[in-house]
Amino acid sequence: MSQTMKAVGYHHSLTIDADDALLDVTLPIPEPGPNDLRVRVEAVSVNPVDTKIRVRVQPAEGQTQVLGWDAAGVVDAVGSAVEGFAVGDRVWYAGDVSRPGSNSELQLVDARIAAHRPSSLTPSAAAALPLTGLTAYEMLFDRLGLCTDTDHSGDSLLVIGAAGGVGSILVQLARQLTNIRIIATASRPDSQKWVSELGAHHVVDHRGDLVQQINELDCPPVKYVASLNQTDSHLAAIAEVIAPQGKLCLIDDPASFDIMPFKRKSVSIHWEFMFTRALFQTKDIQRQQTILTHIAALVDKGRISTTVAEHFGTINAANLKRAHALLESQQSRGKIVLEGF
Repeated sequence: MSQTMKAVGYHHSLTIDADDALLDVTLPIPEPGPNDLRVRVEAVSVNPVDTKIRVRVQPAEGQTQVLGWDAAGVVDAVGSAVEGFAVGDRVWYAGDVSRPGSNSELQLVDARIAAHRPSSLTPSAAAALPLTGLTAYEMLFDRLGLCTDTDHSGDSLLVIGAAGGVGSILVQLARQLTNIRIIATASRPDSQKWVSELGAHHVVDHRGDLVQQINELDCPPVKYVASLNQTDSHLAAIAEVIAPQGKLCLIDDPASFDIMPFKRKSVSIHWEFMFTRALFQTKDIQRQQTILTHIAALVDKGRISTTVAEHFGTINAANLKRAHALLESQQSRGKIVLEGF
C-alpha cells in the first residue's frame, strides 16, 4: 500500500491569479492520534476562510499548507480513545483551522467535532453544510441566544448577506426551529428569490437604504442581527434599526468597529468563530458533534436543504483556484463543492 496521498496546497502566500497559488502535491499519509478519525475524503466545499488563510498565512520554509474546512468522507482509521465511530462510517465535519485541511485524500479530524452525515445526501451535497451549518447554528443559539422552545413571534431577526453560504443555512435553521420573523438582505433578483424560498419572510436590498426599507415593513422590532459580510459598511444602519437591548452577532473582519453607537440601546455584541471550540479545546468541544448530528437529522427529515450552488468537478489545484477566484469576487451564491481526486 502506498504511504503517500494526493493533496492540494501551497508553499507561498500568493494572489489567486499566480500560477503556483495552489498546487497539486503528494504528501505522507498521516497517522491518527488517540482522539482522531482518519477520513478518506470524498467531497469538499470551499469557504471564505480558505481564501483568507491562503492570503494571510505563509507556510514555514519547505512546508505545504493544505486548505479546506468542509468534508464528507469515510472513516479509514480510528484513534485509540475514539468512541462512537468505526472504520467504514460515513462522516462529515468542518475540522480545525490549526490542522491540515480537507483538500487531501486522507485527513485527520478530532472525532469530537465530526458526526455521522445525513444518509439522504450525496457526498458533495453533504460537504456543503458542516462549516456553514455549525456557524449558523452557533450564531443563532449559542451567541444570539434564541431558543427553540421560546416564543419569538414578537421579534425580528435581520440577516445581512443572507444569500451566502452561512446565510442560506441560517435562514433555514431560523425558520425551521423558531417562529421569529426573518428579514433577509440580498442584492440580486435571483438571490432575493432564493432566500425567500429558503424561508425569509421579507427580503430587502443591502445596496439600498436599509433603515428605510426595514421601517417600511410590517414586522416586529429587530431584536437580533446576524451580520455575515461588509459589517463595517452597514454598522450605522444596524445601530439605527436594532431594538433596545438587542443582540448583534457578526462573523466577518471589519477594518474598524465603533461600538459606541450601540451603548445607549444596551446592545450586546457577539462574535462567532466556528473554530473556537477546536482551537482552544473547550470543555464543550463535543457540542459541535451534537450540532452536526441535529442538522443531519433535520436534513434527513426534509426540513433543511443542502445549499450547493456550484459543482466544480474533481478536487485539484486548477478547480480549487477557480473556486477561490469566484469566492473572492463576492459574486457567489450558496456553496461551491468539489468531489473525488
